[in-house]
Amino acid sequence: MGNEKPQADHQCMENKQTSVKLKYVKLGYHYLISNFMYVSLIPLILALAHLSVEDLSQLFHRLELGLVSGTLVCTSLTVCLATLYFSWRPRDVYLLDFACFKPEPSLMCPREVFMRQTKRAESFDDELLGFHRKIIERSGYGQRTYVPKGALENPPSASMAKAREEVETVVFGAIDELLAKTGVNVKDIGILVVNCSLFNPTPSLSAMVVNRYKLRGNILSYSLGGMGCSAGLISVDLAKRLLQVFVKYYTFFF
Repeated sequence: MGNEKPQADHQCMENKQTSVKLKYVKLGYHYLISNFMYVSLIPLILALAHLSVEDLSQLFHRLELGLVSGTLVCTSLTVCLATLYFSWRPRDVYLLDFACFKPEPSLMCPREVFMRQTKRAESFDDELLGFHRKIIERSGYGQRTYVPKGALENPPSASMAKAREEVETVVFGAIDELLAKTGVNVKDIGILVVNCSLFNPTPSLSAMVVNRYKLRGNILSYSLGGMGCSAGLISVDLAKRLLQVFVKYYTFFF
């Protein structure tokens, strides 16, 4: 038993080192593929960096190119390289506008009301109720925080139907306000990303939005659910990357 433990620790250490090596290999491969065009231009850049004006003049002379022809070749090469650079580099993505849904005042729930409703649910003992009280005091839950209708019922109601009703109220309310502010035609929307930290129904939330607003059939829709509150940042980054890829595709084929 005494020999087996060091051997197991040694094997575990070797596995960790191998895993770290594979991680860096994958990162290097991803970086190489993502920047393949720039890497392939390095030999050309190094070669041109060692050429002087006299070397270029001799090169044009050997190739039987005159001053005008040489200038045209250099100009064409510069234009091609600049075109490739601006075509492959990531495009900037800007926020056109945004909208935040604000519920009606009747859904406002101070801390005292929240604790009263939590107690009415009869799902928590005194210890957990005390824990809830500490959480809402330290998490920034203000006296003007809004909750869904089911949380204010007596007793509080939590069901799939209530959860879908809450999502429809919040999501549709925000989208309606955003479309009114921007004037965007729903048929011009090509990408849809919907995120919800916990609720992840079937059909998905993105399908719910597509059906509600009759979005076009070839829309790229993504529904991120059950990933926690931090998935909000993930969804924004996903939309950014999709827009960059779409613009690059549009540049090359249209």
